[in-house]
Amino acid sequence: MTLLGLGRSQARSSAARLASQRPLSLAANFKHASAPAMSRYSSSSSTNSGGIGNGPMYEGQSAMPHLPVPALEQTLKKYLRSTVPHQSKESLAKTEQAVQSALSGADAKLVQTLQQRLEDRATKEGRESWLSEWWNDAAYMAYRDPVVPYVSYFYSHKDDKTRRTGPKRAAGLLKAFLAFRRLLETEQLAPEKGKAGPLCMRSYKWMFNANRIPEMPSDTAVKYDWKANNHLVVLRNGHFYEFDLVHNGQELSEAEIESQLQAILSDSASSKPVAQPVGALSSNNRDKWTESRKALAALPGNQQALERIDSSVIVVCLDETAPHSIESTAWGLWCGDGKNRFYDKQQIIAFANGKSGFMGEHSMMDGTPTLRLNDFALQALEAGKIDLGSTKRTDLPAPKQISFNTDKNVEAKIAESIGDFESLMGRHDLAVLDFQGYGKGAIKKFKCSPDAWVQMVIQLAYFKMYGKPCPTYESAQTRKFKWGRTETIRSASVESKAFCEAMESHSASDAERYEKFQAAVKQHLGYATAAADGQGVDRHLFGLKKLLKEGEKVPAIYEDAAYAASSTWKLSTSQISSEVFSCWGFGEVTPEGFGCAYAIKENSLTFTLTSLKLGAADLKHYINEAAVELRDLHLRLQQNDAPKSKA
Repeated sequence: MTLLGLGRSQARSSAARLASQRPLSLAANFKHASAPAMSRYSSSSSTNSGGIGNGPMYEGQSAMPHLPVPALEQTLKKYLRSTVPHQSKESLAKTEQAVQSALSGADAKLVQTLQQRLEDRATKEGRESWLSEWWNDAAYMAYRDPVVPYVSYFYSHKDDKTRRTGPKRAAGLLKAFLAFRRLLETEQLAPEKGKAGPLCMRSYKWMFNANRIPEMPSDTAVKYDWKANNHLVVLRNGHFYEFDLVHNGQELSEAEIESQLQAILSDSASSKPVAQPVGALSSNNRDKWTESRKALAALPGNQQALERIDSSVIVVCLDETAPHSIESTAWGLWCGDGKNRFYDKQQIIAFANGKSGFMGEHSMMDGTPTLRLNDFALQALEAGKIDLGSTKRTDLPAPKQISFNTDKNVEAKIAESIGDFESLMGRHDLAVLDFQGYGKGAIKKFKCSPDAWVQMVIQLAYFKMYGKPCPTYESAQTRKFKWGRTETIRSASVESKAFCEAMESHSASDAERYEKFQAAVKQHLGYATAAADGQGVDRHLFGLKKLLKEGEKVPAIYEDAAYAASSTWKLSTSQISSEVFSCWGFGEVTPEGFGCAYAIKENSLTFTLTSLKLGAADLKHYINEAAVELRDLHLRLQQNDAPKSKA
């Protein structure tokens, strides 16, 4: 899973910019089009220069550096060391031999040739990123497993006590989303910035009026003209509806949107589950969905119906359920019933009791843009900075049902999709730890990086559960570079293993545990900084392997068992932190492992754990235990006037 928790300051700056703008009301801003204009992305799309606007949102984009190609020796030595915690002496000797072969042995000439090819690709072929086209294809567009649970992610919003029904909650969120959309599409949105300057904003265009299209061997994405497409698609009991969010040139008010959503709920046709829930097709394996969509589109009227969904601003799912606990809400957001969804779109999900969340379609955007969108919406609504409108017009066209024709072939595919989804999700578990013992504020008082602290908590918890470390993925954002997305932080290290062993040893002193914790944190921060600078291991090794030509022998490093084993992420971790989220989550990336989404809040920590019933609740228990033990270690040291952490 490739997400990273940044963007809260940008959400606030966007809210400030919004407050100074006039409400959107001019008819000239909108038009209708019978054939919606669109642009398309495929895995073969070029990353040559261009394709960005001139508005403030793209400030600094043209001067942004290109993703570097790391030095070969640096990568190989760093890779070797990252495998050590997971190897026996015998297997490590084989890996050392394979790395040495790449550095100065039998594979050295070929590996150096691959490095030169990669450097040429980065500097001599006119593209702005040597990685982007490959990575978007391998990690997303060509990935064939169902997007839920394996690719998409969800945010669970904190409750809004003033909006206690699904339509009311969704209407408020939509007004805030539309305000953000206006800033984005007019390029007035403030660019995200890191310590080194602006971050790449190219992915933002795929937030609204966009859709992932299943195709073989790789999916594509389409983006429609936002001015020509102001309709919203709503799902209720698997029925699709649409209505325009602009009437006579003026955006609907919150009350008017709520009224339209309520009209859908009041429609007797939507009161019972649809006989053939077409949305379920989007839950299946991408190849199966490709065939299903073709079969569906071939029937009269269905291609036009699909285009109405594809081109809509976003999809709103009005669910019949009313979850109460943090875990039941998370489960509903993560997957729902698989029928009242369209997984190729960004989706707002609103439950009958007003609880809500967001499901992110991950192919064209990582988590930071949608974090910013949701954080902006929730904070701006709470602060009263969204113009909700005051109109209550009585001449609004009624929502229209989007109907699909089906035949026995399509109906069989729908039944298969439902069965596959229910079987797959029935094998999963989910657990949420809402840890109230402390948060970022307390960790900083211990003079430690909050993210490094939490990563060590996760390492210790897994060690408690299994008695050994495992390959661990944490995402580092590389958007300081053109077309940048992510790089891997290999969080399990020689130092983190030593820390876990000391914490579990009855004979280790607190001073020894503290010393090893310090070393583990230092190692983690060093690796994280390097990864964010494009100096990680995984993308570089991926790029070198991609440039092998037919007939060239695969270097031993790729055939060594450690190469696959050390990147089988039994812990796939990522941080998204917002004070206005209850939790967030995603699925595991290997049948042998866990998804671990976490948030670091001022006074609490939240962990959402998913797996193929490996024991998410057990890992939750151990994370709680590890978090308490690490805090107590520091408190004991403070009481004994031990040296304080400098990490």
